[in-house]
Amino acid sequence: MPARRLGVAIVGLGGAVATTVAAGLEMIRRGAVDLSGLPLADVSHAGLAPYKNISLAGWDLYPDDLASAVRQHGVLGPAELDLVRTQLEAVRPWPAIGNVKFCRNVAGREGANLTSMRDQVASLKDDLTRFKADSGVDDLVVVHLASTERLVDTKLPQFATPEAFEMALDADDPEIGPAMLYAYAAITNGIPYGNFTPSVSADIPALKELARRRGVPIAGKDGKTGQTLIKTVIAPALRGRSLKVDGWYSTNILGNRDGLALDDPSSLASKLDTKGSVLDSILGYKVENHKVFIHYYPPRGDDKEAWDNIDLTGFLGHRMQMKINFLCKDSILAAPLVIEIARCLDLAKQRGQGGVLEELGVFFKAPLMPNGAEPEHAWPEQERRFRAWLDRSAGSGSGTATERSEQSLKAAAASLADVG
Repeated sequence: MPARRLGVAIVGLGGAVATTVAAGLEMIRRGAVDLSGLPLADVSHAGLAPYKNISLAGWDLYPDDLASAVRQHGVLGPAELDLVRTQLEAVRPWPAIGNVKFCRNVAGREGANLTSMRDQVASLKDDLTRFKADSGVDDLVVVHLASTERLVDTKLPQFATPEAFEMALDADDPEIGPAMLYAYAAITNGIPYGNFTPSVSADIPALKELARRRGVPIAGKDGKTGQTLIKTVIAPALRGRSLKVDGWYSTNILGNRDGLALDDPSSLASKLDTKGSVLDSILGYKVENHKVFIHYYPPRGDDKEAWDNIDLTGFLGHRMQMKINFLCKDSILAAPLVIEIARCLDLAKQRGQGGVLEELGVFFKAPLMPNGAEPEHAWPEQERRFRAWLDRSAGSGSGTATERSEQSLKAAAASLADVG
């Protein structure tokens, strides 16, 4: 049987993360790099599309070809770009659906002559249909990577049911943001949808229910790449050792387009909402002095710095501190997760799964959950559940992926026990 071919339509194709995905996949196709950094590189499963068989297209507010966008973002060096320049120069994004009322600091070209939301949705669907036909892939997935939109109240009545949302679309309701339109277009086209941003999209009750009814897998939201990943690894260990967290101060500086978008307070509120939600859930109590800050600092570009100070109380009431300084490349951490999310969403569709795919919560800061359930945030348990889901119809390598995951978690626990 021929290997599966997957088309991934990306919202925000010209951004730093998406262009890193595009360049990385081209380098893999050329055999210029190994598969380091891809979490599922060691998983052999007939249903997972091979990395070399993934085709990209998508939308952006900026019309630049992907090679030009790579140069602008500065994530990859000239030598890396030279390896794939010709392929990336041939790719230009489709005109995106944007709304400056939802993302004030990022503006550019938008779909022309699309005045109504129904017209916008129809245009998105046409793009997806054309992409599948032209690329010859077996199926599509949509992944949202666009700049963070302002917060929206997900409990508004127009977001409660699919029927109410349809009426709101007909009325061009001003509370419907672009991210919701992309999610709706994907779901109603039967295409799995993943939201890697903090923007409100498929997490409104109406779209979660619509995805369930139509049997379309959805997952999100806000990719867990750097500081929050570390937080969800460290916090379970502190809880296990009964070390009381009195305060956790987190600050970030970054200078890419994502940082520019977050320089707007309304967009920043969406990001802080997802970053700040994990700690109390893991520890089992409210950390009164949990502070999270994000600062736009242009000189850093995509080289983000995440700094944490943790104040602890231990045995006999003695106070301690832990300090973590993570100097990371935002897009280098995010790009492989985007690739794996797309492959897993496609796998879920093949398995006949629809609605919220909670098992992919390991990839997200604010995992979507069905029926109002509370998400699991602790990384070790998220990883266990994800590997168990992946293994349901496949074994790979020496032992199952779940067994390998549990072995690595036991080794990590043993290492923590030896500290001090």
